[in-house]
Amino acid sequence: MKIFEYLDRIEMAHKLVSRQKTGTPEEFAKQLGVSRTSLYELIDELRSRGVPISYAKSAKTFFYQQPYDIAVTCVMKPLTYSEKKENAGGINLFSTILFFRTLPSELSMVSLPC
Repeated sequence: MKIFEYLDRIEMAHKLVSRQKTGTPEEFAKQLGVSRTSLYELIDELRSRGVPISYAKSAKTFFYQQPYDIAVTCVMKPLTYSEKKENAGGINLFSTILFFRTLPSELSMVSLPC
């Protein structure tokens, strides 16, 4: 599963559960664009991380047993020089990437900076 789809699905599930507007498991799965089995896999994953989610048969909705919030955030930005150094442990093993290709008459090499 693509990570952004997964994060969007968690966010949508949280909104529906918070409002107690999920409907039956089949309806909830349809709203999330997944199978019923995948829905229960998502719910099991959330429960394993401590999310107090339950289902009320009489109300036909999933709900939180106590007030609960899920914040889904993703930040993407280029790393600064110091962040690169920190994440690489101060070692830059791959300062360039080498690409080789064989042409009918020669072997050529292209070097690109990272």
